[in-house]
Amino acid sequence: MSYEKVFKLVIAGDGGVGKTSLTQKFITGIFKTDTRITIGVEFFIKDLTLDGLGTVRLQIWDFGGEERFRFLLPTYVKGANGIMFLFSVTNMLTLSHFDDWLPILRNYDPNIPIMLVGSKVDLAHLRRVQKHEAIDIARSRGCSSYVEVSAKESFNVEEAFETLTKVMWKYAQDKQY
Repeated sequence: MSYEKVFKLVIAGDGGVGKTSLTQKFITGIFKTDTRITIGVEFFIKDLTLDGLGTVRLQIWDFGGEERFRFLLPTYVKGANGIMFLFSVTNMLTLSHFDDWLPILRNYDPNIPIMLVGSKVDLAHLRRVQKHEAIDIARSRGCSSYVEVSAKESFNVEEAFETLTKVMWKYAQDKQY
């Protein structure tokens, strides 16, 4: 198969926000309730066909969110085409930590497309971060977009990856000129 583009996508965020669940749901279509802590980073590949653009190969790097792995992040962010930063809408701290992650995520490319992603929206009764709060943070930090997802309910999973892939495509084209 021939690919129009190959993009490296880093998925980052605090531990326990659902990065692996979201990635697994996107890759396999299956939601696993028994995911384990990601040690360092896990690597996945998925091909996407986007209307009018062609086929894209996504190299997805699911980065462990535990503080003890953070020193590895600059190595994995280098050469990335986009970043998906997850936080849980059930935990305000996971969103407030975005500012701690941001300098590392933008170290090699201050304009890299970053999608802010609020996860676990199926847990509405536990929600602690309102959508408008997250949108305000995404805008004020220069994120390319904001989306809310639920890997468990398959809500916005494909759409999130497709949207960020289109943004990465446009950004790659703009950088060539």
